[in-house]
This record gives sequence, structure tokens and C-alpha cells, in this order.
Amino acid sequence: MRNLLKWVVPGALVLCTALTAFSQEIVDPAAQPKVFSQEGKTDLSNESVAAFMPNQKTVFIADGQTIVVSKKAGGKWSKPVTAPFSGQWKDWDPAMSPDGKRLIFVSTRPLEDMPQDKPQKNAHLWSVDHISGDNWSKPKHFDAPVNVEGFNDFGPSVSGLGSVCFCSRNRDGNKGMRGYYIKWLGDRYNKPQMLALNGDNEIFDPFIAPDEHYIIFVSNGDLYISYRKGDDWSQGQKLGPNVNNGKGNSDPYISPDGKTLYYSQDKAPGILMIPINLPPASN
Repeated sequence: MRNLLKWVVPGALVLCTALTAFSQEIVDPAAQPKVFSQEGKTDLSNESVAAFMPNQKTVFIADGQTIVVSKKAGGKWSKPVTAPFSGQWKDWDPAMSPDGKRLIFVSTRPLEDMPQDKPQKNAHLWSVDHISGDNWSKPKHFDAPVNVEGFNDFGPSVSGLGSVCFCSRNRDGNKGMRGYYIKWLGDRYNKPQMLALNGDNEIFDPFIAPDEHYIIFVSNGDLYISYRKGDDWSQGQKLGPNVNNGKGNSDPYISPDGKTLYYSQDKAPGILMIPINLPPASN
């Protein structure tokens, strides 16, 4: 608890224990994960990420290296179809903005100034803007400092303030897979800030809350939650054993209503979901 212990020395052990127990109660200990399924979709083995529109009636899913879309009607999710901006190149890791106006994803599609008959070497972040209905804009590549030539970016998420989190390996002189936070300044992004959320352990797939008061992330195959502390973040606290069961988790995502945690697990069929109770942002 590096960022908390410098403020609280007496009773620090009690504070650490209390916060650990509190974080584990975010997921009801009695709840068990279920598989998120769609009508007519029998093979869920390649599904890994879910990103919902704000009304929670449309969801974009990473199905292997294609982004597909499913819609809810009559209490059931339709068989997914390829999203209008995907299907030609390798695309995955969709992330929806809280207002539903922009979707960010990972792709190896070529840049506009590259030959259009082969993919680029690196996986970069791209975005599409929602026009209306099922119509989305042409994909747009994030320029530096978000994407940097020679490095791969994965696991994006975007807050209601426009800030972006993602993970990248060996970037900016930081060894291993690290999480990054890039603040939106209104007309540009600032320099990436490395997220040291679990000591020196690697960070994968950082999901940032719409109001930026927490980040859920993956480290050593487990899911953790970290809370904002001014301009910094608290040491990550591991979620409970009904989520972290030693089978290797990835791709955390919280539903727009804040009530469901979606995530993937090694060798599990498709995307898992479990009820969650997140505390509100402190004033």
C-alpha cells in the first residue's frame, strides 16, 4: 500500500487488511460466473472481450481477430455478425466510450500512407465514431504519443473524460508489459503515464472507470482493482476467489450500469460475467 502507508503509519497493518477484505467484497462471495452467450452461437471459444453501448442492447465482441456485433431483443442476444468496420484485417480488443460515441480497438491494418495490400507490423490503437444506427465512421489511427512506431498496444479502455488506458511491452524504456494512462487535454493527448499498480509486476488490460475513480487490471493472471488517489493510484487489491481461481484471467470490463464484471479466462468457454458492487467515487 505504498501510496496509503506514507499517510498512515499507526495501524497500517489493520488498514491493509481492511482494504483487502473490502476489495474482495466488491464481488459477492456467493456469486459464481456465468458464460455470456448469444442465440445461434455455439462456438464461444474465440470470444474474449465485450464492449456495450450505453443502453446495453448492443454489444461489440472480439471473436478471434474479428470484431462482431450482437443485439438484444426479447431478453436474448442475437447471433453476432461482423461489425461494419471489421472483417478485412486483424481487429480485436474493442472498447466503448461511456457515451457510446466512439469505439477504440486494436488492429494491424495498414496506415493510410502505407501499401493497402498488407498489414502493418505492429498492433496499434484505432477508433471509429458512431454516426447513427449501425453506421460508424472510417477507422482512424491514433497518432503519437498514443501509438509509437515499433511498439504494440493492447487492451484499451476510455473514460468519460476521453483519457485512454492500454498496455504495451518494453515501451518508453519500461521492461515488460506495462499499463499506461494518457490524459485527454481537450485538443491532444499528453505523454503516457506508466501505471505502477502492483509493485513491479506486469500490468495487462487496464479498464478505467467512466469517471476515472478506479482501474481494474490484470497482473499475474489475477484481476485487481486500484483507486485514484489524487494524481496517483492506490496499490491494486486482488478480487475474490470466485473470480481469481488460478485459471488465468484477462480482459476485464464493467457494464455501463456498473453492475456486471465481464472477463475472459484461460480455457473457459467464451466471456464470463459476474455481479459486482463497486463503491462510488469519494468526494
